[in-house]
Amino acid sequence: MNQLQSYTAKKFPLKGLKGISDQTLDMHFKLYEGYVKATNLLTQHIADILKDGKVDQEEMPAYSELTRRLGFEYNGMVLHELYFENLTSDQSQELKKHDKLQKAIENSFGSVEVWRTDFSSIGKMRGVGWAICYQNPNNGHITNHWVSLHEFGNVAGFTPLLVMDVWEHAYLLDFSPSERGKYIDSFLSNVDWEVVNRRQGEIR
Repeated sequence: MNQLQSYTAKKFPLKGLKGISDQTLDMHFKLYEGYVKATNLLTQHIADILKDGKVDQEEMPAYSELTRRLGFEYNGMVLHELYFENLTSDQSQELKKHDKLQKAIENSFGSVEVWRTDFSSIGKMRGVGWAICYQNPNNGHITNHWVSLHEFGNVAGFTPLLVMDVWEHAYLLDFSPSERGKYIDSFLSNVDWEVVNRRQGEIR
């Protein structure tokens, strides 16, 4: 019998970010822990249905909804981990000219400034979701995308390099809903570019 996969909430030593308060981070960590708990619970429910090796017609509605919901909860868990991991209070962090990422951005957008405008503008789009900078592992090309909720808009096979949460819970204690742009500027001032660089893999 296969071992049931269980996830444990990670701890992130984040505090003292520029423009993003510790109070916001504490609230955000608790919300993330909820996604971990829900992912484990849904995984268990699905395993219970599958324990006899089949899904009966009577079980299909519940199985379908549990499976759909798992995509939301699981992606919520993973995207929050990527988000917290690419933040740092080290204000000396910056995107350096020798970094692989800067070279890839310049090859894809012409300049870091154009890439930043595109990434920030995606984050300012109306709605709740995520702005994510991806790399195509086949050719190294960098693109920015809007991911609605957690699971709609992820690009299959692409590698997420920089993940920004633009659900209102990520900034509402620090900025009003109309000040999302200020939150985005704060987010970009706290990016751990070393982590983002490490996320780049070898081009296939």
